[in-house]
Amino acid sequence: MTGYRQVLAVPGMAPLLGVSLLARTAITADVMALTMYVLLGLDMGYAAAGGVAAALTAGLALGGPLLGRMIDRRGLRTVLLSTVAAQVVFWLSVPVLPYGILLGAAFAAGLFMVPAQPVTRQAIAAMTTAEQRRAAFALESVQGELSYMVGPAVVILCAAQTSPGVMAWAVGAAIVAGGVGMVLLDPPLRAAGEVDGAAAGRPPRREWLGAGMIAVLAMGFGTTTLLSGVDLAIVATLDDAGQVSWAAVVIAVFGAASVVGGLVYGALPRPLPTWLLLGLLGLATIPAGLAHDWPWLCVAVVGPGLLTAPALSAVADAVSRLAPAGVRGEVTGLQSSAQSAGFALGSPLAGVATDVTGPAGGFAAAGLAGLAAALAGCLLSRRSLTRTRPPLSGAGPAGAPDREPGAARTRPGV
Repeated sequence: MTGYRQVLAVPGMAPLLGVSLLARTAITADVMALTMYVLLGLDMGYAAAGGVAAALTAGLALGGPLLGRMIDRRGLRTVLLSTVAAQVVFWLSVPVLPYGILLGAAFAAGLFMVPAQPVTRQAIAAMTTAEQRRAAFALESVQGELSYMVGPAVVILCAAQTSPGVMAWAVGAAIVAGGVGMVLLDPPLRAAGEVDGAAAGRPPRREWLGAGMIAVLAMGFGTTTLLSGVDLAIVATLDDAGQVSWAAVVIAVFGAASVVGGLVYGALPRPLPTWLLLGLLGLATIPAGLAHDWPWLCVAVVGPGLLTAPALSAVADAVSRLAPAGVRGEVTGLQSSAQSAGFALGSPLAGVATDVTGPAGGFAAAGLAGLAAALAGCLLSRRSLTRTRPPLSGAGPAGAPDREPGAARTRPGV
């Protein structure tokens, strides 16, 4: 645990992770809050609720690179203040908007969502050394798992205690509070030695959006496609067994296993290749389809859970190492967009497989999607090595060189 103590001892790191956890928990809960509002407040069906959720998700996917590029050009506080203002307007107006306008407003809210996750990742890259970064990103991934476990559950519990409009206001207030906290912290997004390089101008896109970066983005997409598919497959399995009320328990076990896996991975002396972690995650997911009731499903999801946070943290670490300082905001925005797109695709993919072959097919489809992304990532990263050598920069903590174990000629973290 020495690595985690060193990370948390970095000036400003502990407050950043605390504020980020608040913002990300609220952002994770926003889809559920809007879903419950449409179902209970507007008294409409699941299709209508899904439409609002899809609009918000589409906005998130498109807004990531846009906000990232604005951060690179205009600075962090300008973007944070703009997004906080957009969230205040949206969440205050939710209870008075008719459904048609709510659809468009949800898309705009997603487009201008407080960029808590990308900002946290950029700050980690700037504030830590190469030796600290894997442990730091492991903590960031664990943070994401905790927000996933807590946010939607709190919204569901509160739905029975308060009106859906008040619940929407509460989620919006938490998002705004997280954004304001980040404005006050104003974490550095460039290491000390990177400031001059960033000021020199943006490198051309062809210099950084090569096969290696595409490999990492593809693996980020594949990871979240798998996770979204697993969520649906869990519900389908328990629905088939007449035990759907136990879904929250199974998902909690999955999340707890991910937290443990992330902490263990961050404490390992050497990292593993991202494609290997994702491939193992895909392989561990497929057999979960053999479980047919909630106790066995709890056992079956432990394996994939232990590999989830390590795979996510490896993707984030790889992106931070491959992204030039001058475009780090845009690159982390692309990463968020790729992962949002994966979440959007995973459920329909697993749903089609479940309809055709049963619940086991949902787990198989999710696992195979992860394996396909791992294979694509491995091939693309190897292709990139035949064209260019790994970038070496001693300019500062975020530019410190590193290599993966057992891969002397592979890019860091890929």
